[in-house]
Amino acid sequence: MVQIRLFLDGERQYSKITGPTGPLVYPAFHVYIYTALYHLTDQGTNILRAQIIFANLYVVTLALVIACYRRVGAPPWLLVPLALSKRLHSIFVLRLFNDCWATLGLWLAIYLLQRRKWAVGAIVWGLGLGVKMTLLLAAPGVGIILLQAAGLSGAVRSGISVALSQLLLAAPFLTRDTGLDYFLRAFDFGRQFLFKWTVNWRFVGEEAFLSKGFATGLLVVHLTVLLVFFQIKWVHPTASGLGEFVTKQLSGVLTQGELAMISQMITPTSVMDTVLGSMVIGLLCARSLHYQFYAYLGWATPYLLWRAGGGPVWVLLNWAIQEYCWLVFPSTDISSGLVVMELAVQVMCALIAPPVDHIRPPGKKSVKAG
Repeated sequence: MVQIRLFLDGERQYSKITGPTGPLVYPAFHVYIYTALYHLTDQGTNILRAQIIFANLYVVTLALVIACYRRVGAPPWLLVPLALSKRLHSIFVLRLFNDCWATLGLWLAIYLLQRRKWAVGAIVWGLGLGVKMTLLLAAPGVGIILLQAAGLSGAVRSGISVALSQLLLAAPFLTRDTGLDYFLRAFDFGRQFLFKWTVNWRFVGEEAFLSKGFATGLLVVHLTVLLVFFQIKWVHPTASGLGEFVTKQLSGVLTQGELAMISQMITPTSVMDTVLGSMVIGLLCARSLHYQFYAYLGWATPYLLWRAGGGPVWVLLNWAIQEYCWLVFPSTDISSGLVVMELAVQVMCALIAPPVDHIRPPGKKSVKAG
């Protein structure tokens, strides 16, 4: 709230907007949301009112998650762990993290994409990105969904819309002297994380954690795993492999009929598989995860474990192990090792999940005619 006070006082240079928690390092939509909260909570002094707002945010987001699960035909028992996470309750109602708003953007985007609202879904994902750059981890999944569902031209238009929305949100900070400063602060890809706060890499030791080699290795692994998913999973509605996919997209050989058929193959399940798969790959390969990052993982885990064919015992056991290790504070070698292990399990589940049935069931009229 100290940062928001500086913003309301007219400060527009990001490097000068700072407070007890450090400098402002989040995109502009974060500033606007917390400006609204500043006014709604008596300049941040009415903590109870803030908690009520975030409790309602939690309920709305959970309702969206359940709606997404229902659209993929998830069994009722899979909904049980969605409401039981103590860490998620803490992130939303006690800590009031901006990740809660970004998570709302992520799941609302998934829901809209499941409803085949391609352009609006992309914009909503972009708004979530405007709260916190963590949603960039979902970008490969969102991008490949848009390319196949809306075609190259539709995907490009959606990408331009997202970019323009980011510029519009950032407009007050994009004067001649402060524009570069804004992007370097709000989207800092070279940020150095503190070892004492890491949840996932405690077991590698501080020296390795802070090394450039470790960061480079994680980036290489991230890109490699994404390429594997593109090749084996994500491009299959269009092509048998990534090379063929790129050729078809850029050569313009696909007819309108073929494009329409490919678009119909992007079902609610394929949207969930791809976007959540992209997200969990990014979390596995992240330079450092802090406790609030569980907001992006907690509600994805039951689905990813189930999609690989897991029954109640498998899903609930792995969910419980993950929940336990995210509750350990400060993290230990064992808890951080379990965090990485569970993320790796979920990435593998996303990879080996059975193919989506891309054939939509016929309508009532077709059934009757048959």
